[in-house]
Amino acid sequence: MKTEALKIYRLLKEHYPRARIALQYKSPWELLVATVLSAQCTDKRVNMVTEKLFAKYRSVKEYASADINEFENDIHTTGFFRNKAKNILDSAKIILKKHKGEVPRTMEELTALPGIGRKTANIISFNAFGQIFGIAVDTHVGRLSQRLGLSGRKDPLKIEQDLMGLFPKKDWGRISYLFIEHGRAVCAAKKPDCDICFLKGLCPRKPYSK
Repeated sequence: MKTEALKIYRLLKEHYPRARIALQYKSPWELLVATVLSAQCTDKRVNMVTEKLFAKYRSVKEYASADINEFENDIHTTGFFRNKAKNILDSAKIILKKHKGEVPRTMEELTALPGIGRKTANIISFNAFGQIFGIAVDTHVGRLSQRLGLSGRKDPLKIEQDLMGLFPKKDWGRISYLFIEHGRAVCAAKKPDCDICFLKGLCPRKPYSK
């Protein structure tokens, strides 16, 4: 399986050489905010919202002192805005109190923040700090892992464990974005375009019939 996994990774790199995070940010804190907002929301929508949000709130301290009702209104188009607002503002308060206003760098400290699970922590760690602790498993990564036979499990944490066992650690940070690109361009959830897929020779899944 490792041999097939490495072939898949090589082909994905060849086809998506510029694969990277689509969220726009200028600091670890802005990345944390954008990643929390991206849950059940498109990156395009998040970037539209954060363009105004990051201009309005300039520091962790300003988020910590923000009015929650006003903040909910600022982010409401990203969906689930009440939970997202509470998690972001509470995280700002915790970071100010416990981490001197700086986003923490360890997996344990990141996942201790409200609304921050392993996926979000992996995204922040890799993109903000260049640290690799694991693989961020979103819906695209989970779907492709199952279809390509890289994992037979549904739990994102278990899928992450399976992928970590197949790929070298140095590649963990980039894998997510390669899978996301392919998931968006070819291997969609409802109608994957198997006819044009350059991975079909390595894919055990029965081709989708239109």
